This record gives sequence, C-alpha cells and structure tokens, in this order.
Amino acid sequence: MLELVDEEGATVGTAEKLAAHRAPGRLHRAFSVFLFDTAGRLLLQRRALGKYHSAGVWSNTCCGHPFPGEPPFLAATRRTAEELGIAPSLLGEAGTVRYNHPDPESGLVEQEYNHLFAGLVTAPPKPDPAEVMETAFVSPEELDRMRGDGAFSAWFPTVLDAARPAIRQLTGASGGW
Repeated sequence: MLELVDEEGATVGTAEKLAAHRAPGRLHRAFSVFLFDTAGRLLLQRRALGKYHSAGVWSNTCCGHPFPGEPPFLAATRRTAEELGIAPSLLGEAGTVRYNHPDPESGLVEQEYNHLFAGLVTAPPKPDPAEVMETAFVSPEELDRMRGDGAFSAWFPTVLDAARPAIRQLTGASGGW
C-alpha cells in the first residue's frame, strides 16, 4: 500500500501500489536517495530485470515508497539496506519535488511527491539481485557519458536536479555536481 497525498504533501488516503501507478496515476509519497563515496562519486544502481517497471535501467542510489504512516527518512534508510546491503554513514534531507512522469515502456505513471535525501557511504554495496542488477560509483563526467549511452529511469533527471543544491553542499562546490 502507498500513501496518497495532496499537492502540499498532506496524507489523503492509501492505494495499492500498482493501482496508484496506472495511468493517469495517483499522487503518492515517495523518496529518492543519493549516496556518495569519499571521492565524491555518486552511487548509481541499475534496476533488476524483474522490477515491475523501469526494469534494467540506471537510476539514483535508491528510491521507493514509505509504508503508510512511515516517515520518509526511515523508509529511505530501510530500503537502502534492503536493496544495497549498506547503511549511509551520513544522510540528510535534500528537499522535495513533485512530478508526473509516464514510463513509455510499461505504460505506468510516476505521479509522486518525492522526499529527497543525500549522504555518504563508506562500505561497498552488496545488492540484492532481485532489486539491483548492477551498481556503479560515477563522477559527474562519467554520469554525463552514461546518460548519453544508456537508459535511465524517467524520474532520474528530475530528482537529481531537485537534489543538486544539497548535493553540492555535501560534496563541495568544486565536486562538479
């Protein structure tokens, strides 16, 4: 079950996950995590082929949906551990962003009020293969090359741009993010 919200992020009900993502989509709470290593490289994940949508594409470190009533910060740390087998050594809020992104491959819609988090990780990921097929730590230049060559989740550019101010504070203005 997902937590449905209004345009200001206030809870207005719940819906089954797949039903909330069927066109035209229902606005629901989500989170996106951006973790960096000590060299300032972003940890990306390539979503497992068994995912119900956006399978096999690259995306931010971790993303998902809090359980109804679960604080987004707790959901973000829980899912990072479940998907990647790691815990951030530092994690902070990086704002919120609201978007509506149809996924042309699946026909599903990401209609989300997304809580953003940025932080540091010092342990190597140990991904759950049911969730993640590949990980990579990338510099801004490497990310630009990857985005030119490969498929990314529909929401990735939006959440990255919205989180950039917090990411720049975390990695330093000279980090290129």
